[in-house]
Amino acid sequence: MFQTIEIDEIIRQCFTALSFKPYPEHLYDPLRYMISIGGKRIRPRLCLTAYNLFSDRIDNSILKPMMAIEVFHCFTLIHDDIMDNSDRRRGQLTVHRKWDSNTAILSGDVMSIEAYSLLSEAPAEILPDVMRLFNDTATKVCEGQQLDMDFEKSSVVTLDEYLKMIGLKTAVLIACSGKMGAMIAGAPRKTCEAIYDYGYFIGMAFQIMDDYLDTFGDSIIFGKNIGGDIVNNKKSWLLVYAMKTASSENSSRLHGILAMPVGTPEERASKIAAMKELYMELGADSAALSEIEKYHVKAMEALKDSSLEPRQLERLRDYLESLFNRKK
Repeated sequence: MFQTIEIDEIIRQCFTALSFKPYPEHLYDPLRYMISIGGKRIRPRLCLTAYNLFSDRIDNSILKPMMAIEVFHCFTLIHDDIMDNSDRRRGQLTVHRKWDSNTAILSGDVMSIEAYSLLSEAPAEILPDVMRLFNDTATKVCEGQQLDMDFEKSSVVTLDEYLKMIGLKTAVLIACSGKMGAMIAGAPRKTCEAIYDYGYFIGMAFQIMDDYLDTFGDSIIFGKNIGGDIVNNKKSWLLVYAMKTASSENSSRLHGILAMPVGTPEERASKIAAMKELYMELGADSAALSEIEKYHVKAMEALKDSSLEPRQLERLRDYLESLFNRKK
């Protein structure tokens, strides 16, 4: 098996070499921009890591599908940023801010098409299975995004509803990444399913960590403004937990904070500080970290009956730990 640093270098080279048509510039420049500003690349890393558990042969039959997953992910980010009215992504201007919303929508559309073009390079004998997995995943991601938007209009969202939403919006694509890598390498079906579950639980933990860092992270390290979820009254894990656990007195206080204006930088800072204080009083910060650890454990438990060898399990444990030691 390759070392983690070698896998990361393969992925870096792939996305450095990835090219798009030169014309029309306003259609393809945003694609180049999204790829160039990088990211954690956790999905291609899991895809290639899972593949490498069973095969050391690295060629386009795995590299192109691996890139397809990340290109699709970038497409969803372009559109998500429009819907969330986000200013920054990975420390840089979002596509709709750097260009405009119409350009971002169309460039996102063509980026999804590019993902399918890359995916078509999967081995012919399993391409139908790979396509079914990818299509099912893509549909679920859209369903999750719709639920996320629906939550904006809901006064109350339960934790179960929230977990279902992030399972669709975030976790299934990470799960798909691991399963696809294993499938292309020819791993047994049972093992592929176990890796899917492992990836799913990682995705759940990763999204809760993202919600946590949006409030309690460092904006420079995190790559976007801290408190964006609070400013936009987004139903994050922290807010949903606070709604569930707040006493009647704190519930009134919570709704007062939600109603605070955000028209100026001073108003936004005041709202963020007030909500952050309430979260800590309610223990939402420590509860989020406990929930993350719970999914961390579930991810490894999903591999118990996978028939993976100890060295393969160790590689997947290393991957997981590399994510949850993150500060961004």
